[in-house]
Amino acid sequence: MEYTHEVTNMCCVKKGAVHDPAPIPEEGKWVKAKQITDISGFTHGVGWCAPQQGACKLTLNIKDGIIEEALVETIGCTGMTHSAAMAAEILAGKTILEALNTDLVCDAINTAMRELFLQIVYGRSQSAFSEGGLAVGAGLEDLGKGLSSTIGTTYSTKEKGPRYLNLTEGYITRIALDENNEIIGYEFINLGQMMELIKKGTAPNDAYAELIKRYGRFDDAAKIIDPRKE
Repeated sequence: MEYTHEVTNMCCVKKGAVHDPAPIPEEGKWVKAKQITDISGFTHGVGWCAPQQGACKLTLNIKDGIIEEALVETIGCTGMTHSAAMAAEILAGKTILEALNTDLVCDAINTAMRELFLQIVYGRSQSAFSEGGLAVGAGLEDLGKGLSSTIGTTYSTKEKGPRYLNLTEGYITRIALDENNEIIGYEFINLGQMMELIKKGTAPNDAYAELIKRYGRFDDAAKIIDPRKE
């Protein structure tokens, strides 16, 4: 290491108190993180692209600084959706520092990685107080049955009012209205579960009939509409 002339001529002054890193919560223990291998946790981050055309939700399960599991969910941009396929291959097995400095193909995914890195190194993880953390595979459990992302899609205009298209339960097929044309319930189907039945040999129409469900006061409706056509 090279020192300037001024520093070379200085006398030595002993350092006083030791100021270690503040401990952060990680998988049920307090850790003074000094290097990448000190970091563990399960956490989520959200990113957006420069033109703000789409967004990415990134979920990572990190053990001893290594990304053991990655879930990439994107919405709003077809290019980003394809980029997610590459990012899933890139992320697993890298350290979180490597991932932070790797081109993850899409602005939104890179931004999500940056936001997630900040959370995890400051101890803001979902598994901060879970002893031993979460098992690899926990990311898939967030998707629920059928391993399909939970997407909320609603639309409205001042002239015609709101339309529910996708909610937690799944794809909205019909909306129930009361006498005042206010929404009082809806009919839905979980596409992930339906596809699982079809793959197992159930006829598509039978799978649809088996899984179609209703929420709210659907049976009390004065009018039922298709939110995508009416």
